[in-house]
Amino acid sequence: MSRAPLLASLLLTGLLLAMAPTLYAAEPLNTGRGDAMLARYFERETDKLAAACLADIHTADDWQTRRAIYRQELFEMLGMDPMPERTPLNAQITGKLEHPEFTVEKVYFQSRPGLYVTGNLYVPRNLKGPAPTVLYVCGHSRVVKNNISYGGKANYQHHGIWLARNGFVCLMIDTLQLGEIEGLHHGTHHLNLWWWLPRGYTPAGVEAWNCIRALDYLETRPEVDKSRLGVTGRSGGGAYSWWIAALDDRISAAVPVAGIVDLHHHVVEGVVEGHCDCMFMLNTYRWDYGQVASLVAPRALLLTNTDKDPIFPLEGVERVHQQVRGIYRLLGANDKFGLQISEGPHKDIPELQVAAFRWLNRFVKQDDTPIEHAAVKLFEPEQLKVFDKLPTDERNTTIHETFVAQETPRVPNSLNDWQQERDRWMQLLREKVFRGWPDDAGSVHVRPIFEAERDQLHFSAYDYNSQETVPLRLYLLRPAGDERSAYVAVNVLDDQGWSDFLATLRGGFAQLLTEEAGDRADASGYQTLQKIILANKIAVAFVAPRGVGPTAFDPTPKKQIQNRRRYYLLGQTLDGMQVWDVRRAVQALRTLPELRGVPMQLDGARQAAGLALYASLFEPDIQQLNLQQMSSTHREGPYFLNVMRWFDVPHATLMAAERSRVVLNQPADENWQYAQDTIAKLGSNTFRLEFKAQTAAGK
Repeated sequence: MSRAPLLASLLLTGLLLAMAPTLYAAEPLNTGRGDAMLARYFERETDKLAAACLADIHTADDWQTRRAIYRQELFEMLGMDPMPERTPLNAQITGKLEHPEFTVEKVYFQSRPGLYVTGNLYVPRNLKGPAPTVLYVCGHSRVVKNNISYGGKANYQHHGIWLARNGFVCLMIDTLQLGEIEGLHHGTHHLNLWWWLPRGYTPAGVEAWNCIRALDYLETRPEVDKSRLGVTGRSGGGAYSWWIAALDDRISAAVPVAGIVDLHHHVVEGVVEGHCDCMFMLNTYRWDYGQVASLVAPRALLLTNTDKDPIFPLEGVERVHQQVRGIYRLLGANDKFGLQISEGPHKDIPELQVAAFRWLNRFVKQDDTPIEHAAVKLFEPEQLKVFDKLPTDERNTTIHETFVAQETPRVPNSLNDWQQERDRWMQLLREKVFRGWPDDAGSVHVRPIFEAERDQLHFSAYDYNSQETVPLRLYLLRPAGDERSAYVAVNVLDDQGWSDFLATLRGGFAQLLTEEAGDRADASGYQTLQKIILANKIAVAFVAPRGVGPTAFDPTPKKQIQNRRRYYLLGQTLDGMQVWDVRRAVQALRTLPELRGVPMQLDGARQAAGLALYASLFEPDIQQLNLQQMSSTHREGPYFLNVMRWFDVPHATLMAAERSRVVLNQPADENWQYAQDTIAKLGSNTFRLEFKAQTAAGK
């Protein structure tokens, strides 16, 4: 391939063309259709996951076979595969409160070195032996005075007090976000820390791990009966109750209060918008939430909620109950599964407290007598505070950087070593990163929309099916006449590319673009484009993945964020599904008679460069990639689930360069060292990767 295609790609990346129709009626682009398409997509994908939830479980033997697999998958989706090391807890008691009926110890331990968990241990007086014990996990309650955080344990103290007055030992622990050391729960909610997704991180994993280590701590205490352990908590604490009860069989009874609804309410009804990231695993294996709850079976489990809770709607709770009830019936444990609904909002009301206490009495304490005492608060927040001074070695505020284990690829010693690693990475991409791609997407069903000729150019547009509910449009520009094109350059567009694309078209065909936003026109850009196409006898295709151009979503920042969050609840990312869209566009183009057998290259800039890169790994016969301004790390995008647990952009680029010529129109930064060292080790004949200085036209 000559140098002319490189110049063409630098000029073309991000340009869109449209021309007057002659053979077909032009169909105006509806820039508002993206939201409607997205709503249909979310509903259909959610319905598929709901239908698949526990669908392979028909007998108790099925459950016994699948349960260990499900649990391991949940550990993985919470960032704990491999499992963190159970390092010394280094537990300390910093003070003690005396009450006639119980004592309160102010305790902390380190669930990992520098990851501090603060809590209060409520111990009844006059114990005659190890007592039934409850782990209480606090919800989202920020107790702050004079910029000092006292932790949610100060607000939820009445639960620990009631339990201690009624014969339970109770360890009440703070959350990562709202403890005495305040970490982060809102990485994707509003902080734009989208790199959490490729890093495989969710704070739900930290909360689950802290609960596991809290049980480890309780087992060191002589007051605790290790055979009688329960867990409860409300709201966020309800979610953490799910995690620990699902993952750890030491829990004999669980009462998650207002802590779970099904996927439909989160994704379709938008409940996700009211929740931070600690409520969700990274849904690699594409579960509905009944599958989480089912892992508690056959142990005692009570779902409790109110009927007017806006962030845990009743209907979603009832659907989870229906999903899980079948498992308890199969296991002959229907008496250990319950649903209790009280009237009220999302609030810690007495009716919910009584239901939880009664269940714990019944299945942890083995006592079904009526409850006589109400839960009341007795202490000021200052009295319950654990630290006089926060530890300087704390890692709570940065644990998102290190919680999930991350491999560091080593430069291969031989071609065989490289091939084995590359094959493993490709398998990981299929199974852990892009698992949310359709198993059977069906035909791309290419439909011509219009075609026209002008200025010796033939311009056509086609709609194609990326998925059943995701119709997209691609555009093709080539020299007029029947002469075969030398190759086709497929330009993957991002938002900036779409805007530049329209401007270039307005340079020659402004009258056809009146329904598109903006009025910027670039006549010289159009003329340059025309000359390049005719001089090189090439075809140029333009692809706008979902969310770009004609299918753009609501541009308000909140909607953009929450739509992306819905994707990861479905076990996908928007960027990952855009890679799928590019793949389908390539497949659609190959159905066109004028392009059959024509060499193909993929071009992209910025985030779109990363989309083109990964699409090339899954589509055969891509001759060349022309990429510019591509990030050298997924920390800056594109954002795909889990990928950084094993490798990063340079490693994927090497995989592509083994299949295609890859031209990076940018300098190499320090992140490319692995690629450069591997090429030096194995030879440039194995990898066709070139770095080129960016021209002014490509900037």
